[in-house]
Amino acid sequence: MQLNTLIYLGILLMAGLLCGRLVKLIKLPNVTGYLIAGLVLGPYVLRVIPQQVVDDFGLISEMALSFIAFTIGCGFKRSYLKKVGMTPVVIAIFESVFAVFAVQGALLLIGVDKQLAVILGAIAAATAPAATLMVIKQYGAKGPVTDTLVSVVALDDAVALIAFSICVAVASVIGGGAFEAKTVYMPLLQIFGALLLGAVFGIIFKIPLRFFKKAGNRQIITVGLVFGCAGLANMLGWSSLLACMALGMMLCNISEESDNILAVADSFTPAIFLLFFATSGAALNITIIPQIGVIGVVYVLVRVVGKMFGAWLGARIMKAPKPVRRYLGPALIPQAGVAIGLTIAAQAAAPAYADSIRAVILCATLIYELIGPVITKLTLSKAGEIKPVK
Repeated sequence: MQLNTLIYLGILLMAGLLCGRLVKLIKLPNVTGYLIAGLVLGPYVLRVIPQQVVDDFGLISEMALSFIAFTIGCGFKRSYLKKVGMTPVVIAIFESVFAVFAVQGALLLIGVDKQLAVILGAIAAATAPAATLMVIKQYGAKGPVTDTLVSVVALDDAVALIAFSICVAVASVIGGGAFEAKTVYMPLLQIFGALLLGAVFGIIFKIPLRFFKKAGNRQIITVGLVFGCAGLANMLGWSSLLACMALGMMLCNISEESDNILAVADSFTPAIFLLFFATSGAALNITIIPQIGVIGVVYVLVRVVGKMFGAWLGARIMKAPKPVRRYLGPALIPQAGVAIGLTIAAQAAAPAYADSIRAVILCATLIYELIGPVITKLTLSKAGEIKPVK
């Protein structure tokens, strides 16, 4: 018997809270507990949450990612940008590009068809900011590695979209199609449009803050404008992550009350974030693991090598502090939302390989999402930016 959706959400909330506490006993991030709770209760393990219900949880992901992007954007104050300079930009480009080339090169070496290799390599550039940010917030991580990491994962979305568009154009030519310039410049227009939209919403955000001072009213304003920005970006076919990030960035640079708004957001987002990771866990299909094959194993391992080497090289070129050069790369492992979105576009670009692309990326997402938060926590601990609990 299928229960009411609200009951399933209540079950996920309580199970996620419990698992978050249990994994904390073995010094793992809460995020890992949330994912495990969803995975165990989901349609591929205990089947407490039916597949049909999991399919209806998409709105929760949109809500959570919108606020995650908004929170990241609020950290990009002018003072911070002056301090870090071009370092995060260069690192983001290097870690994304090297992940792309490393995966493509490795797949070609083992005899994978050129079109499939190019497309899978393109998706390798994407990094998921959600799990990383949650680990940072849970442990109160502070320091040069953390600061650089937040900036790099924020910029990664834009770099990944550009890299993917170029690779899809190349894959189309390899597959016998004609090269179309719009496949390259359209993503650039989409990125610019998303940033402009977010900036406009950031300016609008400041207006009602003059008239509404109570926390409850400001909570309503924050939810309304963040959701409105994300929704409009989606309607226009632009990145809602970039739009909400630009919204936060504009707000923190034109309003002295951005810290207050962040505090207001922090008062209600924990439940949304827990549900996001729990529902993400429920959607992780562990039955596809046997389908990954050699191609999947190479993708999972080589992408990590490419990310780590690219991050190290970019940090070295920019003369970043030694801890950044040493510890940033492993924290870039998580891959989820953006990669899955690119997978849909990739399947349309190379329909002959749709099943292979889907199996490899979904399985990689499963692996990365489960181990990524743990590695991020260990990496930041070794960098000395997470204080040990006494």
